[in-house]
Amino acid sequence: MFFLRLIVPLHTIMKRTIAIICGGDSSEHDVSLRSGAGIYSFFHEGDYNLYIVDIKKGDWHVKLSDGTQAPIDKNDFTFIENGKKVSFDYAYITIHGTPGENGQLQGYLDLIGIPYSTSGVLVEALTFDKFVLNNYLKGFGVSVADSILVRKGEEGAVTDERIKETVGYPCFVKPAADGSSFGVSKVKSFADMPKALELSFNQSDVVMIEGFLEGMEISQGIYKTKQKSVVLPATEVVSENEFFDYDAKYNGQVQEITPARMAPEVAERVAKITSAIYDILHANGIIRIDYIIKNPYTPAEAKIRMLEINTTPGMTQTSFIPQQVRAAGLDIGDVLKEIVENQFER
Repeated sequence: MFFLRLIVPLHTIMKRTIAIICGGDSSEHDVSLRSGAGIYSFFHEGDYNLYIVDIKKGDWHVKLSDGTQAPIDKNDFTFIENGKKVSFDYAYITIHGTPGENGQLQGYLDLIGIPYSTSGVLVEALTFDKFVLNNYLKGFGVSVADSILVRKGEEGAVTDERIKETVGYPCFVKPAADGSSFGVSKVKSFADMPKALELSFNQSDVVMIEGFLEGMEISQGIYKTKQKSVVLPATEVVSENEFFDYDAKYNGQVQEITPARMAPEVAERVAKITSAIYDILHANGIIRIDYIIKNPYTPAEAKIRMLEINTTPGMTQTSFIPQQVRAAGLDIGDVLKEIVENQFER
């Protein structure tokens, strides 16, 4: 007598257990918690066993279904639930700032062998430092603003003459190595520079003075898997304030238009640049790239300059990426599943 043995991949029988890691040590800790809740709601019910993990400094804990919390054992990133040890198969990182956006958390997860949603240690560290990133991508022909790097204690080297010769006025002063929207100032004269530097140094020991770029601000998401490349429709950012600051980003003082209003030829060029940057970095998961476009309605005169890259973009219901996914006619739950499963496909 012959028996037919049906072999079914293990992951079709047992659901993967996923940690949605949020919080972090930056001033955007609470914003990250909202992104974590958003991602939790976006996953299709039943696809995975989902847990929200909140980390801040030494306090790492997981939120349990009964409303209680359990501490995370940092030795192997596990926890105890109902008397049983629970391990994670995958980590979806949605921390805005340290340690999830600068490579530190990625290094830890690499050491204990847990795959994750973002790029690796080197790429995260590179994209976290805006000054280093800009100068790196300039070598590949990506157009960026002129900038000056200032380290804490070297403020005396910043003179009115140097700013005029290098970046001009107005200019932006921002933390060079921080994922936060805090500490950014638009400076119109040297008299405002000391206060702006102090504000930025409260967030980072390294500050960047960046030349003002005139034009339309847009933000474009992208993700790639082994099977596909998806460049999402860009979002046009029209701030009620002088620039896209914290209040504009999180307190509704902005108009967001998806897809962005620009000539189709210009939109195609931006999409190609976005895809090229993703490949240059050898990025992973969803990233968002911000640009300033001068003359966006006139293809022959359009000038596209990259502003910055966000490797853990906001993921609330109203954030750019979910907006863009909807505008593309995609389902955010399907997108997240593609990103997760891409780490397990050979």
